[in-house]
Amino acid sequence: MVKSRKRTGMRIVVIGLGRFGASVARELIAQGAEVLGVDVDERRVQRISDDLTYAAVADSTDEEALKQLGVPDFAHAVVSIGSDLEAGILATSLLSEFRIPNIWAKATSHQHRRILERVGAHHVVLPEHEMGERVAHLVTGGRMLDYVEFEEDYAMVKAHAPRSIVGKALKDSGVRHKYGITVVAIKHPGEDFTHADYDTIVQDGDVLIVAGRNEAVEAFADVN
Repeated sequence: MVKSRKRTGMRIVVIGLGRFGASVARELIAQGAEVLGVDVDERRVQRISDDLTYAAVADSTDEEALKQLGVPDFAHAVVSIGSDLEAGILATSLLSEFRIPNIWAKATSHQHRRILERVGAHHVVLPEHEMGERVAHLVTGGRMLDYVEFEEDYAMVKAHAPRSIVGKALKDSGVRHKYGITVVAIKHPGEDFTHADYDTIVQDGDVLIVAGRNEAVEAFADVN
């Protein structure tokens, strides 16, 4: 069963249409991509078929089934099979054999991630683990408004500007020397975020985006 709707843009196949896969697929559509959604569960396909460019019921571990759907012609793929680890690994391996240049895969553990990387995934995400870390940082982060970790010890944080630097230009605030962080963007009250430079004046009520080592950005977010 295949349903289609006309779209333009990047062509991406999403394998696995559970909550995570369906969310990714819908967001890709919202960004203008053409999305082929594949799942072995007909009910999942029916629930999302009207939202995607194409939606197909198929076994993602079946090489011939994927070939019939034209999967080898896609340049981007997302494997989001969380409940059946073996199926996710096999699907990722097949995509790698198809030489798809950009394969993203969802893992449920660090060991699972290593296996997916070994069989050909170029990018692996652990959404539950990463969201858990993010929420933990926000709960304990004082004035922190948002937290995104990029590497094991490097993050960006959104936080209120501390009173000690209000009215000062960033070059005179001493935040880089004192806290070891870099202010990369600033949002004045009632305005949008904009790039911050050394001459930017911090105002009362500003929100900052700062980057640096985890401990440094967390310490800065705690400053009143």
